[in-house]
Amino acid sequence: MGTLNRRSSWRATPARLLCATRVAALFAVPLAGVSALATLCIAPAGAATSASVAGNPSLVATIAAHLAEAKGVRAQFKQTQTLAAMREPLVSTGSLLFVRDRGVLWEIDTPYRTTYVIDDAGVNEVNANGQRTRGSGARGAGGAHGVAQVSRMMRAMLGGDLSALYAQFNVDARGTTAHWQMQLTPNQPQLAQSIRSLQMAGGAYLQTLRITLANGDVTQIDFTGSTAVDAPSSAERALFGAS
Repeated sequence: MGTLNRRSSWRATPARLLCATRVAALFAVPLAGVSALATLCIAPAGAATSASVAGNPSLVATIAAHLAEAKGVRAQFKQTQTLAAMREPLVSTGSLLFVRDRGVLWEIDTPYRTTYVIDDAGVNEVNANGQRTRGSGARGAGGAHGVAQVSRMMRAMLGGDLSALYAQFNVDARGTTAHWQMQLTPNQPQLAQSIRSLQMAGGAYLQTLRITLANGDVTQIDFTGSTAVDAPSSAERALFGAS
């Protein structure tokens, strides 16, 4: 995972505040819209009967099963956000560790260095001393709950558990198991008020996740160098809060 945040203090510059809020809220979904996105993660698998799976449903099942094989995944990422209010895209890079039964370690290398621990409790930042502090995007009871739900959605997508997505999206898959693309369009009016579409592409692992919000803002996360991980290291387990 590399070295954690090397700075002894967190200076609240406008750029850092913007980036921290963006990462803590994961896919740059405003907290006002998180409640709609959160329904993705709490819908029971049985609710998937209301969804429409078109464009080779057997491929969707194969993709999900294949992604679910790994206990964990380590990868590099590049996140690019194109926002209507910004002239230039916001770009961040780093690495992540996804562990199915623990969560995600999300380490940002640029534009500044810090590490976020994403688990069922929400998002926490790891400071230079290894201490966990609540991420800025999770402040407040409502915000913390919403971010926790979005965190579960991210883990589900990385791990191939697409059942919750079926309940809220019409799913269209194309390609082969080696090179596939999935287009997800909201089939619930409340969700459509926040999200226009999700696009995923990959092969053995998820390679690209593109989220287009209803207001036209786009967040794309590209994953490279993905490798399977059986278990986190002792240092990584400590970050997850395990003994």
